[in-house]
Amino acid sequence: MNLFGLKFKNIFFILIGSAVFAFGIVHFNMQNNLGEGGFTGINLLLYFLFGWDPAVMNIVLNIPTFILGWRFLGRNTFVYTIIGTVAVSIFLYIFQIKPFQLHLEADMTLVALFAGVSIGVGLGIIFRYGGTTGGVDIIARIVFKYAGWSMGRTMFLFDAIVIAGSIITYLELREGMYTLVAVYIGARVIDFIQEGAYSARGTTIISNFSHEISDKILKEMDRGVTVLQGKGRFSGENKEVLYCVVGRNEIVRLKSIINEIDPHAFVAVTSVHDVVGEGFTLDENKKPYPD
Repeated sequence: MNLFGLKFKNIFFILIGSAVFAFGIVHFNMQNNLGEGGFTGINLLLYFLFGWDPAVMNIVLNIPTFILGWRFLGRNTFVYTIIGTVAVSIFLYIFQIKPFQLHLEADMTLVALFAGVSIGVGLGIIFRYGGTTGGVDIIARIVFKYAGWSMGRTMFLFDAIVIAGSIITYLELREGMYTLVAVYIGARVIDFIQEGAYSARGTTIISNFSHEISDKILKEMDRGVTVLQGKGRFSGENKEVLYCVVGRNEIVRLKSIINEIDPHAFVAVTSVHDVVGEGFTLDENKKPYPD
């Protein structure tokens, strides 16, 4: 369902992601004196040094970036970003009113793991459904436009400066090291969620029996096969190269088909993330599968 071009589904999941993100910040970072990168790290630094409420400072710090960055984001992304940022502040406030006392200070490894996972899951959901939490993401877009720096480079540099400042000011070295662990885990979880939990397999097949293999894949697995024209650099022979994408649970069956026809075929299998198209997100009539 849409409203002014915005999808209620996206808004719903951005709110869910904001809640998970805020829960992790309050119950793992704030309760156990851990830092974080980006604007969240600045919020935590101000909280531990001066007692300033992260729920309020999250809005205050992001107002300038919204003013600077509205022209660099599409309309929908900008609105989703405002929704995400405000929702994070609201949930930070709610979770601080009566937080759960998890008492994990004796096991900082567990704290770092759960901090990274919760923040990564929250941000990953927000990013996957078209939003951001403002801050460094907007700054990185501006720097890319005017200085040519990649967004990843800018965000890494900003995170490094914030974490270093946190270690200098309020974090002990041990806590700083656990913060780095949490940030690393969070980044990996974000990538996993954005790419999708579903992981397909892309298969490249080179065989003298390409017609037989492709026919059997089409007939028995109902999967499409793309035929590419290739030439062996050593032999100089022209050969057909088959490319086929199948579900992760189908790869054993595919290998079995290839092996039945040509045990000497060259087969290379790679991971393929976030597959769209017929057989994955579209049915045989080119219509999207229901969510």
